[in-house]
Amino acid sequence: MKKIINTTNAPAPIGPYNQAVLLNGILYTSGQIAINPTTNDLIVDEIKKETHQVMENLKAVLAAAGMTMEDVVKTTIFISNMNNFAAINEVYGSYFTSNFPARETVEVACLPKNVNVEISAIASK
Repeated sequence: MKKIINTTNAPAPIGPYNQAVLLNGILYTSGQIAINPTTNDLIVDEIKKETHQVMENLKAVLAAAGMTMEDVVKTTIFISNMNNFAAINEVYGSYFTSNFPARETVEVACLPKNVNVEISAIASK
């Protein structure tokens, strides 16, 4: 049976979706962007700060499901400019200490709210 995961510690969905769905011990998160859940401010002025907020939002969704970054088995990173890859990768890498998840990074033409990076994850206990 699927369980819907939502937390006020991450941005509220801006459409007809949930922050995550837990099914048979596997968590599927929606893409997170750099909205500060406390202030509702969008952070897009500096790519490292933006990526940090995205990762913090992802951590909050994982925590709401009783998981941590160590439980992440796969991520998908969408970026609007591949020239930002190194900075995004530096911040992203700081959230994992070992046994890194599988991942793909894709450059796209446009992201919601014109952000520079969006990250989703699959995690398992």
